[in-house]
Amino acid sequence: MLAYCHDPGVNEQADRWERHDWWGVVLDTDDVETLTRFYADLRGWSIHRLDERDGSLDAGEGVAYLNIQYNPAYIRPVWPGRTGEQQMMLHLDFEVVDLEAEADRAVALGAELPEYQPQTNVRVLLDPSGHPFCLYAG
Repeated sequence: MLAYCHDPGVNEQADRWERHDWWGVVLDTDDVETLTRFYADLRGWSIHRLDERDGSLDAGEGVAYLNIQYNPAYIRPVWPGRTGEQQMMLHLDFEVVDLEAEADRAVALGAELPEYQPQTNVRVLLDPSGHPFCLYAG
């Protein structure tokens, strides 16, 4: 989803709720509440909206958001990817200060730490719906 405004100068000065250049990422799931609450807790973001079909997270600054959408035919992606299996469509990257502590916290919140880790300075984790996301030290 990408909203577009012809005059970026106007958007830069407007209150964030009045702007017209919002953009976001939408993740499918078969459990909207669990996935919405997971990312809210992981990032410290507030839940803007939550019902059985849709959850929306407010990052608190800027004009980006994360939306969680119910899909009754949702199939968990596999990590790492394998031919013939459901592939990830995207992954999210989050910068953290203490990589190991934040990876441990993510697991405590419901993430899974897969055995395959392709980089030493990044942790690939799977959210409760199986979407890969990365934590990296900034």
